[in-house]
Amino acid sequence: MNHFYTVKSIAFASICCAALSCSDENQFSISGNIEHGAGKTLYFDNITASSAVLLDSAVLKGEGAFRFTGKRSNAPDFYQLRLDGQAINIAVDSTEKITVKTDTVSFARNYTLNGSVESEKIKELTFLQLTANQDYRKLAMAYHDKTLSLDSFQIKIQEVANLYKEKAKEYIFENLSSATAYFALFQQINGLLIFDPYDKSDSKVFGAVANLWNANYPDAQRTKHLKQLFTNSLKVIRFDNMNMENHIVSNMEYFDISLPSVDDSQIRLSEVSAGKVILLDFTAYELENSPARNELLASLYKKYYGKGFDIYQIALDADKHFWKNAAMNLPWNCVIEPKSIYSEILKRYNVNNIPVSFIIDRKGNIVARIDDIRQVDKEIQTRL
Repeated sequence: MNHFYTVKSIAFASICCAALSCSDENQFSISGNIEHGAGKTLYFDNITASSAVLLDSAVLKGEGAFRFTGKRSNAPDFYQLRLDGQAINIAVDSTEKITVKTDTVSFARNYTLNGSVESEKIKELTFLQLTANQDYRKLAMAYHDKTLSLDSFQIKIQEVANLYKEKAKEYIFENLSSATAYFALFQQINGLLIFDPYDKSDSKVFGAVANLWNANYPDAQRTKHLKQLFTNSLKVIRFDNMNMENHIVSNMEYFDISLPSVDDSQIRLSEVSAGKVILLDFTAYELENSPARNELLASLYKKYYGKGFDIYQIALDADKHFWKNAAMNLPWNCVIEPKSIYSEILKRYNVNNIPVSFIIDRKGNIVARIDDIRQVDKEIQTRL
């Protein structure tokens, strides 16, 4: 099963377009009208690695006319128009003049855009992503209401992700060096990347886009971001048949975690992992295969615990009482995430589908991601 995820920190990487006065040949403009917008404030943002950076704003008057300008980057860049909590995504590459027409009620839904083919495609992708998120929320509510099992929830969520991927790949492979291709890779469901950079199949897509961006925009910050992401994915999944020239990959340090144990005391991952090889395991005891999986973990724990190995197992069960009864007699560190599938920890570790595990070495680096628990024995042996 494919997994779609993100590092929360994985998003757009760009250089802020701060200078708004420059020569016409290096300048772009975004203008238009917003019906019934008089008196409202329209914001103009540049999309950066972790947030939207405000570049300018305008209080709309009369017919809601507006105009923003900016300096064109050396590679495709991303901006947004923002009004009353709604946002219109815009790509700027070789385009000089973009016009947008909409109204305040359907600002980000029924707008028309001219002057940027890439921005029109990004509009279509945005709607696909919005549909995927709506489907996710419906499924999450069904799981929360216990009308859908966790196993079924994961299967259906993967179906939602795959549907987006199938359609998004058409946009990506139409032009791998385009703004649309980059944008499609970084769309999210519930804050998690739909294209999983640590999945072998999805990693190929990241690599294809990274290579073309590197050929066309070798000095761009987004290119550096893509290359680093791709080479990190190669490191983690040992995917050696695609090569990025002159790449150096450092191990990824883990994010610390502190969660309640069976006796309600907090167990911190950093305290457990000091000087040890750790299996960081994300699971749920309500999963159908959980008993058999924990039996296999028990044999590994017995075999390697005395040699400096330990397990930190995070359960995402919605029923804490059920989890506690199941975890009470397990010898390793068993903790529960009270937020279950809504956990921010999942976003930090790029986890959507479970069970999944990570190997943390004695230096505190994540050195492997394990989707098949049968691979763990070999990984442990190479790290002890």
